[in-house]
Amino acid sequence: MTQPRVWVLADPRAGTAAQALGIAEALGEPFRVLPLGWSRWAGLPLPGATLAGLSVEARLGFVPPWPQLVISAGRRAAPAALWLGQRGAATVHAMRPGFGARRFSLLVLGRHDQPRPSANVLPILGATHRMSAARLAAARAEWAELGALPGPRVALLLGGPVKRAGEGLDPALVAAVAQQAQALGGSVMATTSRRTGTAAGVALTTALAGTPHRNFGWGQGGANPYAGFLAWADVVVVTGDSVSMLSEALATPAPVFIAELPAGRRQGFLWRSLYDSGQARRLGEAPFTRQPLDETARVAVAIRARGLLGAG
Repeated sequence: MTQPRVWVLADPRAGTAAQALGIAEALGEPFRVLPLGWSRWAGLPLPGATLAGLSVEARLGFVPPWPQLVISAGRRAAPAALWLGQRGAATVHAMRPGFGARRFSLLVLGRHDQPRPSANVLPILGATHRMSAARLAAARAEWAELGALPGPRVALLLGGPVKRAGEGLDPALVAAVAQQAQALGGSVMATTSRRTGTAAGVALTTALAGTPHRNFGWGQGGANPYAGFLAWADVVVVTGDSVSMLSEALATPAPVFIAELPAGRRQGFLWRSLYDSGQARRLGEAPFTRQPLDETARVAVAIRARGLLGAG
């Protein structure tokens, strides 16, 4: 049986893994996924090409024949990707790798991280992801019932504090954002994340009472309609903490509004990059039109253009 010539190193964090998986899916090539787990050395700034940061179970997947291309994301996956690079694989890595940046065949870095120009760096808006046009079309069909909600349908995507995990969002802020979302359309399709918090979730439920809506809370049972919300959205409102949710929202043709939260410089740079490109506006500003953004597909085109997959 022929082995896939593309390997994806999948970080345990779903959002990080999605950056690598999205690139692989955009290539349209068969690929092998290697789930990663960490050893006690993973938290150290490992400077070289090594598997030392991987758990024993994860290392068992690193056996020949070696791939022609390995796609990875996140600092902890970088040393393992470079280890495969030493065995002949071209290396495509999303997010800053820490050490060894110049040793990757291609680094995919968000403009908000202000990467220095380099021949192996491809700056993109936001981050790569798996919310392709095909996936959105499939989600629109799967969640056809959402079409019964009165339009314009507003997708409200709530994240939460990144560095203060466990605190959750301020319930008063959530109520205010929900009211602004209601003012933009005829119905609201809301979803929360693991960082949103219980009190904020209750505030959201209260704020949406009396308005046509669909509310899916973090940890709620049943199928997750997140992709369906994006597919059916006429407007998208996203809290500004999540690079992933903002990037996925940009895959739709809907205007994207950012609910700015107290955040660090990195989030501020991200918002500014999206505002300056005309891809998003602050929540509360005037409605606008935009075209879907597919940076993940642009990365796939760059991989082929640079010959990183070799001959077909």
